[in-house]
Amino acid sequence: MPELPEVETIRRDLEDLIIDLRIEKTEVKDPKIKLGKKTGDFKGDFINNIDRIGKLLVFELKSGYFLMIHLKMTGQLVFCGPDKLVGGGHPFKAGSFWDNTGGVLPNKHTRFIIHFKGNKKLFFNDIRRFGYVKIVSGEEKERIFSGFGPEPLKKEFNFKNLKQALKSRKISTKAALLNQEIVAGIGNIYADETLFEAGIDPGRPAGELTENEIKRVVDSACRVIKKAIKYRGTTFSNYLDGQGKSGNYLEKLKVYGREGKKCSKCMGEIKRINLANRSTFYCPRCQR
Repeated sequence: MPELPEVETIRRDLEDLIIDLRIEKTEVKDPKIKLGKKTGDFKGDFINNIDRIGKLLVFELKSGYFLMIHLKMTGQLVFCGPDKLVGGGHPFKAGSFWDNTGGVLPNKHTRFIIHFKGNKKLFFNDIRRFGYVKIVSGEEKERIFSGFGPEPLKKEFNFKNLKQALKSRKISTKAALLNQEIVAGIGNIYADETLFEAGIDPGRPAGELTENEIKRVVDSACRVIKKAIKYRGTTFSNYLDGQGKSGNYLEKLKVYGREGKKCSKCMGEIKRINLANRSTFYCPRCQR
């Protein structure tokens, strides 16, 4: 699943392509997608801004409504214009651009389409249909946003707030970082990388962390996320950025996916365990 750095990369790339474009129509291709508003009502509307909270993309419409898109595990956003093809999200297989979108668009994986003036289109594809698209009012948007914790790089993500959020928590520190109500945007990859940088065992109960350890988690999360955005995210078999390119943070990973390899700090062996129903990678020597 794309995490904060990957979704932020897609957000930034789409900003350059669709801001201020006039919407001609929207087209729902999957009955699972229930916009909550008649698709024809969007004719003549514009996208004023693209926001994001955690892993959720939020398109602000001139009409005052907000279009929310979550890619989940296998979602894609693909922009097609007369002289431009840009895709971000999950590629279905290695190969050409069209191989990675499941074929010429629209195809059997296409769930939703926005048609813009000038024969430009934004396709939402999702092979496993876990992702979603919805239209909400400003009031509903604020209610949804209120369910997210602060995210790294925002001023609200600080020692004071994280200390309060972790107070008396018996769940593992890894599980706490994956909880979007505690910290928004961090998923499996960046939770492991953050805890390695902070020198904290992922299985430690979150409520038992010392003040110094919580400060290290805050600092480490911000450094890891900032660097991942700089390198346009991490690429495995399931992620391409908003330009249809692979993110290159993979080479910077210290523990995730490195089971059996040497730790870059102590030269010990990276281990893999299961925590919070996720494969978790860490160094037993460096993380306490």
